[in-house]
Amino acid sequence: MTELSRAANAIRALAMDAVEAANSGHPGMPMGMADVATVLFSKHLKFDPAAPRWPDRDRFVLSAGHGSMLIYALLHLTGYASPTMADIRNFRQLHSPCAGHPESTEIPGVECTTGPLGQGLAMAVGMAMAERHLNARFGDALVGHRTWVIAGDGCLMEGISQEAISLAGHLKLGQLNVIWDDNRISIDGPVSLSSSEDMAGRFVSAGWHVVSCDGHDVASIDAALTAAAADPRPSLIAAHTTIGKGAPTKAGTSGVHGSALGAKEIEGAKAALGWDYGPFEIPADIKAWWEALGTPGAAARAAWEARLAADPRAAEFTASMAGDLASAGVLDDYLAALSANPPKVASRKASEMALDVLVPALPDLLGGSADLTGSNNTRAKGQAVFNAADYAGRYVHYGIREFGMAAAMNGMALHGGVVPFGGTFLVFSDYMRNAIRMAAIQRIRVVHVLTHDSIGLGEDGPTHQPVEHLVSLRAIPGLSVYRPCDAIETAEAWACALADSNTPSVLALSRQNLVPVRSGSAVNKVALGAYRVQAAVADRAAVIVATGSEVGIALETAALLEADGIGCDVVSMPCWERFDAQGPAYRADVLPADVLKISVEAGITLGWHRYVGSDGITVGLDHFGASAPAEQLYAEFGLTAPAIAAQIKQKLGR
Repeated sequence: MTELSRAANAIRALAMDAVEAANSGHPGMPMGMADVATVLFSKHLKFDPAAPRWPDRDRFVLSAGHGSMLIYALLHLTGYASPTMADIRNFRQLHSPCAGHPESTEIPGVECTTGPLGQGLAMAVGMAMAERHLNARFGDALVGHRTWVIAGDGCLMEGISQEAISLAGHLKLGQLNVIWDDNRISIDGPVSLSSSEDMAGRFVSAGWHVVSCDGHDVASIDAALTAAAADPRPSLIAAHTTIGKGAPTKAGTSGVHGSALGAKEIEGAKAALGWDYGPFEIPADIKAWWEALGTPGAAARAAWEARLAADPRAAEFTASMAGDLASAGVLDDYLAALSANPPKVASRKASEMALDVLVPALPDLLGGSADLTGSNNTRAKGQAVFNAADYAGRYVHYGIREFGMAAAMNGMALHGGVVPFGGTFLVFSDYMRNAIRMAAIQRIRVVHVLTHDSIGLGEDGPTHQPVEHLVSLRAIPGLSVYRPCDAIETAEAWACALADSNTPSVLALSRQNLVPVRSGSAVNKVALGAYRVQAAVADRAAVIVATGSEVGIALETAALLEADGIGCDVVSMPCWERFDAQGPAYRADVLPADVLKISVEAGITLGWHRYVGSDGITVGLDHFGASAPAEQLYAEFGLTAPAIAAQIKQKLGR
């Protein structure tokens, strides 16, 4: 048995032992892909375990995240500080970094959190895009690395994979190499139960280079990986493997996919593999072999650090990779100009106006849209297009690939050096939801510009009018959802989103023009989440809290009430999450307990009672919209000042 084969068997042994100890997990994929992974790490991957965040390392993405013991074994064996053997022994247990699926926030060697199939592949496309962009910006001396992916049949069945491979092929991302674990098995049984497509033909049609190999033959694997690295196109390496290789009765079957093998099967597998060691035992010579693989990477890192030190743009590069955006104050002069001459514009237009200031000032920003540039207003003046002919461009035409766009943006943010933003209609956030959720899980800065945010979009009707979407997005932990009411709030929302390096953001923006509400102030009031726009003149009897386009309606309503001697505050609440983070005294001052509180938002009312109380009034739409001009829809559904004022008076007995 060769040394490399013994090294691969160490992966198989750890996978079997960890899953058995947890009585939970997926041993089949790590056992089947052990040979491929060993060749990749020993002959092709540029990495240094002593510096897991070295900027010019190759990125390794385990898109088939259910096989997490593969990456945990690889990181431990090659000498990364995490995971330790104790961590692996506690696989899938509380407080162990070795979670059921790899989490980038737990282990530095894990490039991205994976598990929802296909998203690792799509995030890898974003990483490859970021690498090409930074290479164009900073040059070969500082940026020149590959992105390697291991994906399974499930990754390639998911619809997001088509979006990802199509975009990667179109952009000619030749630094991207995807290794397909072609084991022909899914949970239900043979892949042939549900799929019969020509997978290689699918990639070829998208502009990829495709090569195949015997996933258990070292020379064949090495030749395929070498060919992939040499080709200028993105590459698919179809590695024909046996899932659960070595298991005497379960290898090659779905029975080894997602459950512990059992003591008898493990005993038989270790005998077949010639692995005569106890649970979690790695012989010293095999551990030393693995740890030596980091030596070339350490030398490459040292040479790279010398180049960085000599580069006149070293400080700029380092700041970009660290996520130091330096956005503070960039919008100050613009906000002053808005305050002096407040415009009546849609918040999507106000966002474009802010981007016209932000994009030239902040070279890390890289924007785009899912084929709705003219509607989302996401392209700043003079912003060059990122494409295969010009990777230095800073605007991506993603095509009609919302899910792929959102996941690629996650990959860019995880890669570093890029702060991505992208646009589509708010209603299509349903297509993107799991990628937005993954951004929140990974605590990364991406900005989703989601326009046409209510029935205010008008004639396109209920298929395009978001009703439940704001509340649905607010339900995602760790996501900031902003719905600004005018141009000043829109600029302040951008400032908040860019300043928060550990939080993804949604900017929900209107199609219709919005009346100016705010004048400028020294304080970013959107950062407070909610604030008093207008205080009551008469004795305060009511507080109306509204968002976005409905703040103007709230002000009209308050004027009607004040005319009848009913004092009414108006509160703008552009961001629930930020308001919830304020201290209790501030929250109680903005929303006092001793008055009637009313929420006004052109969406479902779910969740608003937490702010207005069980005795408060929630004005919204707990149903779908209709196809008609916006003004008619607002009148039809009671979202007008007279209708709301009448409800408030009735409630107050006035």
